[in-house]
Amino acid sequence: MGLRSDQQQRLPLVFRASVSLQIPKKFRGSFRESMASKVSSLQKVVQASNFLVKNGNIYYKQLVEQNKHHIQEPPTIEKCQTLAKQLFYTRLASIPGRYEAFWKEADSLKNALINRQELNVENAGLAALFGLECYAWFCGGEIIGRGFTFTGYYV
Repeated sequence: MGLRSDQQQRLPLVFRASVSLQIPKKFRGSFRESMASKVSSLQKVVQASNFLVKNGNIYYKQLVEQNKHHIQEPPTIEKCQTLAKQLFYTRLASIPGRYEAFWKEADSLKNALINRQELNVENAGLAALFGLECYAWFCGGEIIGRGFTFTGYYV
């Protein structure tokens, strides 16, 4: 699609750049396939968006109706800020209890290590299962953190 230079001068800059951009013949097929796959994925997004537009309001109303007992009246910004402060200070107030529970667990672990002779197979098996569960949760977190890919893990 060759234009004469006087024709190119009359075109806006964007069109001049697109006219001068030529895709080599060997890449045209893969480029078209790539664009076709993008268009099909875009069509899926449009379908999902249309479904959400049609049914989103119904789902919202259903969700609010089912959880009406959790809604604070009046639903204002000030009420939300008050609830957020209540949650923060309630969590803050629970720190001493959690601190004591942590040290109680640490002491029971220390006592178990001191009294290893009294350790039976059942308790050792439970401890091994707990360690295995912790490792599994760690691996799951790694997989989620890396975007649900299963390759390239050195755990």
